[in-house]
Amino acid sequence: MLTRPCTFILWITMAQIPGQEDKEKTTALKDLLSRIDLDELMKKDEPPLTFPKTLEEFEYTFNEQGQLRHTTTGEAFVFNAREDLHRWNQKRYEALGEVLIIFLYSLIHSGCLLKNIAIVWIPVDVTEEEPRSFIYLTAGAMSNPAKLLMLIQGDGVVQPCQWARHLIINQDLNSGTQIPFINRAKEEGYGVMVLNPNENHLEVERPAKPTPLPSPEVSGEPAEKRERKDDREGKKKRDFYEKYRNPQKEGETEQIPIRENGSPEEHLLYVWDHFVSNAAARNVFIVAHSYGGLSLVELMSQREAQVKDRVCAVAMTDSVHNIWHQDASKSIQEWLQQHCRNWVSSPEPLDTPVEPMLPDCPRLSAGTERHELTTWRSFNSIFQFFSKALQTGDEYEESSNTVTTRSSHRTKHDHSHDD
Repeated sequence: MLTRPCTFILWITMAQIPGQEDKEKTTALKDLLSRIDLDELMKKDEPPLTFPKTLEEFEYTFNEQGQLRHTTTGEAFVFNAREDLHRWNQKRYEALGEVLIIFLYSLIHSGCLLKNIAIVWIPVDVTEEEPRSFIYLTAGAMSNPAKLLMLIQGDGVVQPCQWARHLIINQDLNSGTQIPFINRAKEEGYGVMVLNPNENHLEVERPAKPTPLPSPEVSGEPAEKRERKDDREGKKKRDFYEKYRNPQKEGETEQIPIRENGSPEEHLLYVWDHFVSNAAARNVFIVAHSYGGLSLVELMSQREAQVKDRVCAVAMTDSVHNIWHQDASKSIQEWLQQHCRNWVSSPEPLDTPVEPMLPDCPRLSAGTERHELTTWRSFNSIFQFFSKALQTGDEYEESSNTVTTRSSHRTKHDHSHDD
């Protein structure tokens, strides 16, 4: 009877030994890693993160087809310019993206890409001391009595007049910018308003904090103090890995929000209240890509009656809105079903109906499975949808006016008979 407990205790003791060895190995590995400067190690063979400031210095230009090509080789942009240096390649790509923004702005403002388009600063009462943003308006957009088209891109780094930076760099200007939409709209008599939902703050560098002197008490530290020190070192390593995974976060910065435009949703609401509501157009049309669709549903929750009164049709492209998560009312859902279409990424041919996920705007295939291409592939379908919606609206308005006129005439006739 006594042998079983002894055997059991011996077995537990033997089972604990491997666990203790693993713990000791883990502790030793942590100690080894703590002696390695990971930041310096991973940057050891990395070239300096200094890149050209102009498209010419990058040795790229756009050809007659609007494609970005190397000035010497004629080849398309190559992301992996240096093998096994993903961080450097990513920073180079981002630097080229910043250069392209300036390049496209210069072409727009000089009239090379777009004629008769003006920049309007916001907030409308912005002071010299505070950060500002802007939108674009085509000539006469605010006074156009018939049609106004609003263009809303998705979130991220895309700027006004852009749908996707990736397409501008790797495909062409037509697919990646809003220029074809603006030109087509102007040809068909629309005024055009180009929104700027992603410029929400001014980013300034935060002054570097002075490095604290190391504590003279290196040896004989209490266990709790050593643990806190280890935690701080661990946090430094985690911060480094985060910076490595997200190369854009290179330095400490501070964000100063732009008044009443601190988010894409705020921006759309501000533009609606200060521009669209004051525009002369009887019919407003909206193209909203990706996050732009979410912002639009949010606008409807804030200005439902106004949107229903002014907007004739909405074309979304791969919108990320969600009427349930955004608590859209049943009346908003019903309006979206009647006045909105969402061209989504799908392997089906263009304009093929796609099964709806939620009871809101009908979904149609954009004829591509690439999210960023959905707007460009739906280009012609969107303008056809707008034309049909306008025609239907005009017919409804004429019918309403006819009924009103007849009713008024009949009432007047009856009154004269009574007299």
